[in-house]
Amino acid sequence: MYSVAVLGFVSFVLALILTPVCRNLFRRLGVLDQPDGLRKLHASPVPRIGGVPLMAAYIGAFAVLLVSPLAATRLVGTGLPIAWKILPGAALVFAIGLLDDLRGLKPWHKFAGQVVAAAVAIWAGVHVTSVGGVLMPPWLSLPITLVWLVGCSNAFNLIDGVDGLAAGAGFFATVTILLGALLTKNVALSLAMVPLAGALLGFLRYNFNPASIFLGDSGSLTIGFLLGCYGVLWSEKAATILGMTAPLMALALPLLDTAVAIARRFLREQPIMTGDTGHIHHRLLARGMTPRKTALVLYAACGIAASLSLLGSISHGQYMGLVMLVFCAAAWIGVQHLGYVEFGVAGRMFMGGAFRRHLSNELAVRSFDEALTASSTADERWAVICEACRQFGFTHAELHLNGQHFEKALADTNGDPVWNLEIPVDGGQLRLTRRFGESRMPTVLAPIAETLHKHLCGNGAASHTDSDAATSVGSSPAAP
Repeated sequence: MYSVAVLGFVSFVLALILTPVCRNLFRRLGVLDQPDGLRKLHASPVPRIGGVPLMAAYIGAFAVLLVSPLAATRLVGTGLPIAWKILPGAALVFAIGLLDDLRGLKPWHKFAGQVVAAAVAIWAGVHVTSVGGVLMPPWLSLPITLVWLVGCSNAFNLIDGVDGLAAGAGFFATVTILLGALLTKNVALSLAMVPLAGALLGFLRYNFNPASIFLGDSGSLTIGFLLGCYGVLWSEKAATILGMTAPLMALALPLLDTAVAIARRFLREQPIMTGDTGHIHHRLLARGMTPRKTALVLYAACGIAASLSLLGSISHGQYMGLVMLVFCAAAWIGVQHLGYVEFGVAGRMFMGGAFRRHLSNELAVRSFDEALTASSTADERWAVICEACRQFGFTHAELHLNGQHFEKALADTNGDPVWNLEIPVDGGQLRLTRRFGESRMPTVLAPIAETLHKHLCGNGAASHTDSDAATSVGSSPAAP
């Protein structure tokens, strides 16, 4: 067991020595992260390729022990076959991150490289075999493992927005997996994890606020990838009922932040790959917390998640249901306190029936479009328009189409003020009248206008882009 202690100590010392050396070298070479006042709030340029000394310390610890006269050297050389096989995939992720740090890569280039690296790890034997105690068939295990590894890599990359946060979260996750491996007497996994813990702790000496060096993509992506791989290996040796539950909790903070970011951007119809200032650490900073306090608060969250993960592991799944309940409740309360507007609005829409109403309205517009498509004469189309517009809440319809004139009162306005929707069509226009304050289908007026314009202009051609629907407002009821 002393080999574990030696590995951790050597990696810690190497990180303490190599990090300032690389920092000063990168500063002289001009490899710096420039502040932008938006997402990068550091006061001055900071070297950004911290993954180099971190990974050098991690690999260097193994090299030092292998060439040492210690009797356990053979154990290190033969006890980590999976760890050695993981290295090609980790090296590929590191290279992708390094290229992005030095030259900049497009998001899809990085994503493609991560997928290839995950495939290499899967080929090496990293497989998610069960989730929540449910065994996965091979055809399902492959995509789940791929998503897990790519997701872990990007999770640590996305959370790397405050000094020391990604490295600290990685340290907590690493120690969690290390303790889990020691408790289950998984020597190989213990030997793989302890130098990563030592390297992260040594690196944090320079990365914590105020940071003099940043992880960069080379560091954050590689940390996430390694922890994703080792989390899978930990789950294989744990009780079957645990499956991937314990690793999920160990990496909870970065994974939760990533899930929230994807959900937010989906609800706002924003590109998922685009960065923003809505991450968990950004929300805490917006509440007036300093970067240092933000990191410490999130360290505490990582510690709670780590404790729950180990508790579930120690109990061999006996109390996993209760542990998961506490974990999910804590995560839900935490996200609620961050005050994300998107989830509040979406929740009110769903619980208040707005979602169902919006779906019903969209289906009504789709049915209207299909009915107009099926009509073949002007009279048939007019009948469809009148019936649908009465349902949509219009009180009066008037159509001038190729010399023909149609007009019909659809509902009594009772003298209420109205406004008109005028839609240009071939040889005339369609005017629809609606009362102010009408509650029926207010969110689909634009799709209704688009549908009418499409069907009443020629043969439905889309070439009439220079004619837009116009709206005029009146204060008197529609003409009878």
